[in-house]
Amino acid sequence: MNKEKRAAIFERLKIANPAPTTELEYSTPFELLVAVVLSAQATDKGVNKATARLFPVANTPETILELGLEGLKEHICTINFYNTKAQNVMKTCQALVEHHSSQVPSTRAELEALPGVGRKTANVVLNTAFGEAAMAVDTHIFRVSNRTGIAKGKNVLEVEQRLMRLVPKEYLQDAHHWLILHGRYTCVARKPRCGICLIEDLCEFKQKRDYLE
Repeated sequence: MNKEKRAAIFERLKIANPAPTTELEYSTPFELLVAVVLSAQATDKGVNKATARLFPVANTPETILELGLEGLKEHICTINFYNTKAQNVMKTCQALVEHHSSQVPSTRAELEALPGVGRKTANVVLNTAFGEAAMAVDTHIFRVSNRTGIAKGKNVLEVEQRLMRLVPKEYLQDAHHWLILHGRYTCVARKPRCGICLIEDLCEFKQKRDYLE
């Protein structure tokens, strides 16, 4: 795919959704961090239901620590792998209190040093909470990038690096959200909705004709 096509794709995505953002519900960087940690192998809708119970009760490192491990589990038990996630959230809260004055750090290295926080989670926080041009490649972005030809790669890191290099700079800040939403609602895994896709004519997916009707 050439740079003209990429620019046209992101221009259309921008026109359709000028101010994209995460579907996770949060009001502070800490709430976002917790929500993203909980969202691994879970839906944003499911996470939002759990945090709607949790955050009114505990939404700072100190209040979650006061809640205790079992108390935290009670609030997030509807989420996949909640036992492990609860332990990671508790450890992260302790680390934030001890090493970061209870504030979410704004550097990749410090974020990735927190329990349960990998590169993808760090990228979401950097992009959404701190306005950094970062690309959190999940299954949706990986699929869309490879299927359309925007940025092909064999693994998530390769796709991330290519997106950071190939997406026009003026679209880089919001590209993460556009691609996730496009993969979640249009370029879905089993049966992409090519017939209603606003970038169908620019996409280089070889089998798209099978899904145009």
